[in-house]
Amino acid sequence: MARDYYEVLGVPRTADTAEIQQAFRTLARRHHPDVNKNPAAEERFKEINEAYGVLSDPDTRARYDRFGADFRQIPEDYDERVAAARGFRGAGAGAYRGGPFQGGRGAGRGGAKVWTEGDFDTAGFDFEDLFGGVFGGGRAGREPGPVPGADQEAELTLTVEEAYRGGRRKITLGGPGVERSYDVNIPAGVVDGQRIRLAGEGGRGRGQGTAGDLYLVVRIAPHPRYRLTGRDIHVDLPVTPWEAVLGATVPVTGPGGTAKVHVPPGTSTGRRLRLRGEGMPHPKGAAGDLYAEIQVIVPSSPSPRERALFEELAGVSTFDPRKQA
Repeated sequence: MARDYYEVLGVPRTADTAEIQQAFRTLARRHHPDVNKNPAAEERFKEINEAYGVLSDPDTRARYDRFGADFRQIPEDYDERVAAARGFRGAGAGAYRGGPFQGGRGAGRGGAKVWTEGDFDTAGFDFEDLFGGVFGGGRAGREPGPVPGADQEAELTLTVEEAYRGGRRKITLGGPGVERSYDVNIPAGVVDGQRIRLAGEGGRGRGQGTAGDLYLVVRIAPHPRYRLTGRDIHVDLPVTPWEAVLGATVPVTGPGGTAKVHVPPGTSTGRRLRLRGEGMPHPKGAAGDLYAEIQVIVPSSPSPRERALFEELAGVSTFDPRKQA
């Protein structure tokens, strides 16, 4: 569920340090909150920073490449503990002379002891318990300190109307047998790419470590009428030829309801009329705007009287749109 850091920066896994740095600089300039006023830019910028922080450090990147999204949960002494566990297995019923038990027999050199068959019952020794200690779950070996769980991500698809209104919604993630349901509070006016945080619903921590968070990345589904640009909503507004020529006050419908808009005389197709504050709400700032784009629609099957009037207009008008500057 966690998003791949290479994907976040848009670089291949074979990218060198220079490529990673260049990708970070490009994305950071594009999504920095001081430059990009899109409400989702801040979360995107944090995501870019996190990915760069991991991939720009050779040691951290190596651990990420090896263990994936859960690399922070793996103890630093993972290899040593695995080697110790394998050493115990390899000793079998004979003497073990590796790792922390090196030295002379009895209280010999260094005060260490050579463990032999008589020192413990190999038949009853729980090697799996020792090996489990590599991940903080076993009784043997050194216990790691608390390790916080990893943050995770999942996509949440909403219609324009759902994103506009917000409200509580029950969602289910996962597949058969591993499904989990969440009661999510969706803020009114969420936009595409914005993340909703569910605290403590991510990866489980180890050794009393706190659980990570689950981030729901909002995706706004395509709509047959509305087009979104940040918090601004664009909608086509059909008008008749005479409304466009003479001017009129006509209704326009957005996700928040119907409003009236004045079409100025002499309006042509493509002109945009702005309704301030009628776009997507913003819980911490100004709402977006609603833009009604004029579409002049002619009758597809004019009545005889309508046709006669259009013919009369054609006979007296000197207007030629092909000669307009």
